[in-house]
Amino acid sequence: MLKIKKQINILYITSALWNLSITGAWVAILAARGFSLVEIGLAETVFHITSIIFEIPSGVLADVIGRKKMLLISNLLSIIACLIMACTSGFTGVCLSFFFNAVSWNFSTGSGDALAYDSLKVVKEEERYVKYASNQTIIYRIATAISTLCAGLALILGYRIAYLLSVVNHLIALFLLFGLKEVEHTEEDAADRSVEEMTVETKHPVRKFFRDSTACFAESFRFLKINRKATVLMFSNALVGACDILLLFFLQSKLRDSGLGDTWLGVALFLMEVGGILGAKLVLLVKKWRYALLFAVCTFVVLLGIALEHTGITAVMVLGGFLSAAADDALQIRSDAKLQDMFSSAQRATLISISSFVFSVEMIVLSPLAGWFFSVW
Repeated sequence: MLKIKKQINILYITSALWNLSITGAWVAILAARGFSLVEIGLAETVFHITSIIFEIPSGVLADVIGRKKMLLISNLLSIIACLIMACTSGFTGVCLSFFFNAVSWNFSTGSGDALAYDSLKVVKEEERYVKYASNQTIIYRIATAISTLCAGLALILGYRIAYLLSVVNHLIALFLLFGLKEVEHTEEDAADRSVEEMTVETKHPVRKFFRDSTACFAESFRFLKINRKATVLMFSNALVGACDILLLFFLQSKLRDSGLGDTWLGVALFLMEVGGILGAKLVLLVKKWRYALLFAVCTFVVLLGIALEHTGITAVMVLGGFLSAAADDALQIRSDAKLQDMFSSAQRATLISISSFVFSVEMIVLSPLAGWFFSVW
């Protein structure tokens, strides 16, 4: 019998370890190392180009091979990324680290959420997923807030020691992930499999892998073709999220340019992350709002945050980041839950990965433009 509390708690703890790092203010660290905002924007573009290539295949692998295995691989790749960043001093090394970090992110994005939803589905408690997503967002924001609060410490210690400390976090997470239990596809998903297909699985495991992978990929795109509502939801939610993420990224550098010292920079970034925690709590209080209304309000608040950044007044810029983070996280949680209800268990990780793929496509276009935009304006 699946021990749902243990399963969910492991996902909570490993998520905290993943995001708890003194290298959270990576834009500020790269800027302190002498890299320009344009170079930082290009490095971010490398991250998202890599995501485009590996995002969907990683989701297919998670559905076919197993979500737990993909989470383990993800942590190993993160360790490699941190080691490269600690050892490199040039822009090429930074881009290589971003490459491994992106692949690591790909292997984790669909796997964790899919495993959580299907774990809840096994015990017929799918309605708890919204609370799970909210808690994960709060964990992410608290961990990231603590990480950014340590921005000054990272700059004092130096990037090499900072990234080596991040390796320790991922090693602990790697150990804990072995305690997860893989969840098989639900009975209704398995009911369609014929005796002939199950025979192929036994005699020809390689044929089974390629057949299942191809079928999963095809069925996922068939779903999106038929369900236009899900496709539009993915694109629109990703666009709002990209605007918020880029604002928070470049505020790390813009706040320093406004005269904020390294010690107070960590405090400012911490306060902005707290905005995400507020958004994760508020979305539970407005569950009866229509999605269209929530989307309109959150989009307006994110755009307001960008406008406040342009005032050049430090306190107002921080307020803009705070409001933007709150709106983005509220919208993300509601959108995620709405999409999960539409997905089938057999293609869940793949479809979540496609949603992340859409986000990466939009970030590739927006990242260099944002680097120029925040440099000039």
